[in-house]
Order: sequence, then structure tokens, then C-alpha cells
Amino acid sequence: MTQAKAIRIREAGGPEVLELGAFDVREPGPGEVRVQVAAAGVNRADVMQRKGLYPAPPGAPADVPGLEIAGTVESVGEGVRSFVAGQPVMTIVGGGGLAELAVVHERELLPVPEGMRLTDAAALPEVYLTAYDALFLQGGAGLGQTVLVHAIASGVGTAALQLLRHAGCRVVGTSRQEAKLERCRELGLAHAIETSDGAFAKKLADITPAGADLVLDTVGAKYANEDLRALRPKGTIVTIGLVGGRKGEVDLGLLLRKRATWIGTVLRARPLEEKATLIQRFAQDVLPLFADGTLKPVIDAVLPMTDAAEAHRRMEANATFGKLVLAW
Repeated sequence: MTQAKAIRIREAGGPEVLELGAFDVREPGPGEVRVQVAAAGVNRADVMQRKGLYPAPPGAPADVPGLEIAGTVESVGEGVRSFVAGQPVMTIVGGGGLAELAVVHERELLPVPEGMRLTDAAALPEVYLTAYDALFLQGGAGLGQTVLVHAIASGVGTAALQLLRHAGCRVVGTSRQEAKLERCRELGLAHAIETSDGAFAKKLADITPAGADLVLDTVGAKYANEDLRALRPKGTIVTIGLVGGRKGEVDLGLLLRKRATWIGTVLRARPLEEKATLIQRFAQDVLPLFADGTLKPVIDAVLPMTDAAEAHRRMEANATFGKLVLAW
């Protein structure tokens, strides 16, 4: 074991329960790599874990949040062939990202594109992997389709916007803040819907009467029926977040009439084989687009790791555009 610093959750509660402490990190086993973490992205799941609403999956530290990291290879276990000490890498983790060291399987690692800063790389894995998987591998997004993306100014939203535009899709983005929609227009969003009143289906019909081919839903119960109304017949909804609630009444008659497909998905708790498969496809299909500048993480701010509580406050206040990153 090696002792490292980490941001730990003292007890379930507000941002003030996050504190700097010591954390024991094991040596890498066969096929594993230990990463010296330089920076980590902040995600909604971290906030939920801090509140006691989203426990870490088995094998991940229960009291150290953090789902994505970037850093350099510190040491490798037996049989590792793909990465060497000192190499810049990034990845998703089930938890423990806000620690100085993290142990991951080599099949879960991605090389950092040449020239990319580690603070930028830390803003990449969770949101781009989530968006790529939900939109293309599960939702079947393709050329010419109309895709409705909720919370377009979030980390996942800005990642989805870039991926969909590159794929030739028509993107309609929603946000409760007009100022955020304006910033998304600067990123190339052509169709924006302000949703402070919770309604968007009729507004979408003004843009495209046929409705959306695909909805990327980060909200959950609050938007469920509006999602169905906004969907074209035989369209698909992919739900990846529940910030608007887990339970609510759904018009199943509308679901049937639309002959809709509704997919729920989560990335964090998937087994190694599924994560490794996704990461390898991402490395082939998407990673080169960062190397040539086609895609670029959208970062709201980079804060010191010791300001983790402030990062959580900003996220809970919806005061961010793109990603928050914490750096050692």
C-alpha cells in the first residue's frame, strides 16, 4: 500500500463534508496500471454520492468521489504491455478519482492526445464516453437525424453537441438559462429551446413538425411525458440522468402510439469487459478527433483540488458551462 492524499466524504451532507485526508492505494496487480493523478473532472454523480444518494459500486472507494482522471503512469503490474511509466493517460473510474493515485486496468486506459494538457484531458472521459455510448451505440444517431439534447450547456451536453454536429445530425438543445443557450450557439448549436417553464414539445414542433428522432434525456421524471410528445413515431429516448426526479406518471398510451423505444443506461457500474469494449471503440472512432482539433473539451473552470467543496457548490447552483476540473 502507498499512502496518498485524497478528497474524502466525511459523512453524507453538503459540500462542507468534503475534506482533504489520507488514502491508502494498493499496488497494481496483473494487467493493472497505477496512475499519478494530475487532475479529475467533477460530475453530478459526485454530488449525489456526497449526499448519500448514489453509493459507489463494489470495489470503488465509498468515501472518495471522482469518476474521471488524467495523469501519468506511475507504475505497472505484471503483464502490462500497452502503457509505460511516465506516459500521459486518462480514464473513467468507478470512484476514487479525487485521489493522488488510482489503480485501473490497462484495458480501461486511454492515451492522452499529443499536446493536450492534463487538465483538459480530465474533462474528457466521462462526458464524451457517456455521450458517444448513449447517442451512437445505444441510440443509433446518424446522418440527417434530429436529436434533442437536454441540458445542452452541461459537460455531457456540450460533448453531445460536438459529436452530433460532426456526425451530420441536426441538434436541438435545451436549457433553463438563455445565457447558456447563447454560449452554445457559439459552439455551433443551430436550434435552442429555453425550458424554464418545463415545456419544450410544442417549441420543438415549431422547429421540426415531425419531432425528434432521438432524445438524450439527462433530467428524468420531470421531462418524461414532454419527451414522448417531442418524439417522432418510432423514435428513441435514451435516459442517462435523473436530476429532475426518479419517479413520476408516464402516459403509456402515448408511448404505445409513438411505438417508441426507451432506453435507460448508466456507465459507472458496468463490468470491466463492457467498459473495455466501449473504451476501445471510443479510441478508434472518437479519440483521433481530439488529436486533430475537431473536438475539444469545454471547461468552465480549473480549480485546486482543495476547492472541491466550491466546485460542488457551483455545480449544485447550475452556475457552470461545460466541465469543472480539479487539479493537484
